[in-house]
Amino acid sequence: MAIKNYDELSSLELDTLREIGSMGTGNAATALSQMLGREVRITLPEVRIMGYNEAIEWIGGPEEITAGVLVKMGGQINGIMLSCQQLDFVNMVLESVLHQRIDDYGQLADMENSCLIEVGNIMISTFINALSGLAGMDVTLTVPAFTVDMQGAILAVPMAEYGGQSDYIMTIGGNFVFDNQEVPCRLLMSPDLRSLNALLRKLGVSDE
Repeated sequence: MAIKNYDELSSLELDTLREIGSMGTGNAATALSQMLGREVRITLPEVRIMGYNEAIEWIGGPEEITAGVLVKMGGQINGIMLSCQQLDFVNMVLESVLHQRIDDYGQLADMENSCLIEVGNIMISTFINALSGLAGMDVTLTVPAFTVDMQGAILAVPMAEYGGQSDYIMTIGGNFVFDNQEVPCRLLMSPDLRSLNALLRKLGVSDE
């Protein structure tokens, strides 16, 4: 039976999405390791379905400043995927690639922005490649958009685009581990309901 909202997902469907989240974030960590030239692992990721307000709090609160890389999905899955880059993650990337750190996002210049966009795009693309390969679905991605803003403002984008269909969003979270340090990994995925139902059918966990 087709679902009409994210909160109608069954235990089997949620478990399947968690499996995808684990595979996708594992692949993203591998791609990040290759780009940064250092070993990066990820802790066991947690995939949850959250209301938008709950998701904002999960990231750190509506007024917390974050760098966001946002990509729109097309093809057989339509929706949005967002990588939220908190300051510890940003510095992990900048130290590895540019050998520098920042104290706040206001210090980001064009070179730093380009580096963070590339990292976010690689993580999202790798995740989506794992998803599309597992489901046998063709997914296209737009050129990534980058912004630095309060998390409440960043999350307003998927809320405005898909909030009329669902009050929920899929969150994928864990910690990247490098040099005995842990930094948060925060990905948010919001396929539209037609795409979500098509994905569940392809994965064999929905009859319709």
